[in-house]
Amino acid sequence: MPLTNLQVQNLKPSGRSLKVSDGAGLYLHLTPSGSKLWRMAYRYGGKQKTLAFGAYPAVSLAVARERRAAARQTLAAGKDPALEAKRARQNAELEAASSFNAIADEFLAKAEKEGRADATMAKKRWLLDMAREQFGDMPVREIQAADVLAALRLVEEQGNYETARRLRSTIGQVLRYAVATARAETDPTTALRGALIAPKVTHRAAIVDREEFGKLVRSIWSYSGSTETEVGLRLMALLYPRPGELRFATWGEFDIDNGCWTIPAARTKMRREHRKPLSGLAVEILRDFRTRRRTDGLLLPSLTSLLAPISENTLNLALRRLGYGKDEACSHGFRASASSILNESGLWSADAIEAELAHASGNEVRRAYHRASYWEERIRMAEWWSDEIQKSLRQSNTQTPSFATAAVPSKIGVLQYD
Repeated sequence: MPLTNLQVQNLKPSGRSLKVSDGAGLYLHLTPSGSKLWRMAYRYGGKQKTLAFGAYPAVSLAVARERRAAARQTLAAGKDPALEAKRARQNAELEAASSFNAIADEFLAKAEKEGRADATMAKKRWLLDMAREQFGDMPVREIQAADVLAALRLVEEQGNYETARRLRSTIGQVLRYAVATARAETDPTTALRGALIAPKVTHRAAIVDREEFGKLVRSIWSYSGSTETEVGLRLMALLYPRPGELRFATWGEFDIDNGCWTIPAARTKMRREHRKPLSGLAVEILRDFRTRRRTDGLLLPSLTSLLAPISENTLNLALRRLGYGKDEACSHGFRASASSILNESGLWSADAIEAELAHASGNEVRRAYHRASYWEERIRMAEWWSDEIQKSLRQSNTQTPSFATAAVPSKIGVLQYD
């Protein structure tokens, strides 16, 4: 006789295993501990086999009967229900391992192992969370350009055009990783180039006129504030690194005797160690500053803690105090100033300038040239740039501190310019 819901519910353990039949191979296995497990007995290929449907009450009597009916249909088609169920589980596991969420997690883990900065990782996670909301559970091979575009349009509708552009790029990185690991065949984001609203480009404020830059230099050397801010401004003008590279610099990175600053890979934009030649003026500033340092750790510690660097706004606020608005100059703008003036001088190769700015080159061979072949030229270029700054200072009638106009060490190999 077929079972009833009440019978199933009222079954109690008796201290031994018990099988209660529902007919057509389906039965409820009652264990000594009281568990109620749905099973189906069947024959396939001349052998007696058993198929598990799950436990009651998670699997009701009605659901167990549905699964029995499906299994009988599989048998009628000449297939083994247990084997087909195993394949279904494997496919489900494969689908889960090939979902966008799973691939994104792998991609992020790989990026972390490659030493990407915490800030970079935080941005990638933030962007990918937007994509997860839209198609995170989808298998990557099923994601189409239209799926990605729908997610990007939601961002654009909020007016965040630059975020939408970055989101497309980051989704593309994940999907290309899926292609590289044989879990997808194409990256559909490539079809979306030109589909998004182009964000209005806002360039960082920079002074690129040579005469106006000279005025900025004179203002910087006349700045009166904390020693860390004074030194920070002067080194930005002399070395034009990325602001974060200087803010987090430590004394251990500077080889003052040999005139070299080595920025570790973890703090550079391209995650490659970057060496910068120090001009004689930069060396003298550092030597003088070292006699007055408050710590052997950070080069520019905060006024409130020797363990923390000056804030990201310190140098920009100093420029405001000097009378330069945020649309006129900023700490990052020294890079554009140097790039423009160095290129306009016609004295230096474009590759040497790009190498000094630590811009990414197209391939490993070119990067190798940046590291090696242009080093001597970059040393001469650093001295020329330092000499140009000192020329600007000599145009001022004000006295400058002794360390600002020191003689250049002969070992650097100074070139003389009129």
